[in-house]
Amino acid sequence: MARSRRSPLLLAGLLATAGVAHFAVPKSFDATIPAALPGPPRAWTYGSGAVELALAAGIALPRTRGTAARAAAAFFVGVFPANVQMAVDWRHRPEPLRTAALARLPLQIPLVLWARGVARQVTHTQEGR
Repeated sequence: MARSRRSPLLLAGLLATAGVAHFAVPKSFDATIPAALPGPPRAWTYGSGAVELALAAGIALPRTRGTAARAAAAFFVGVFPANVQMAVDWRHRPEPLRTAALARLPLQIPLVLWARGVARQVTHTQEGR
């Protein structure tokens, strides 16, 4: 029971950490932005960082948790192309970097499921009232 109560806050912490990283070290994120997207990569880096921070805040607050968790699941699906781009771009990098880029791809699945689980937890809690 305690783990399920912490789960939303852990997800919020993960999103907040990632969001801050987009602003603290944007260059590493710029390289993952697909060239097909319009505008400068830095704008997408900052924009996605801001979205992660907003999602973190939304999930941390019980009143907005369900909506923010559903939005986070959609966000995790939406950023998948950037992870694919990173894996393609890093295919000639040293082995540890190449492995890290490839490992990110299947990690999107548990992130989506985690966010969906948080949203469902809110729905079940509200139905039980």
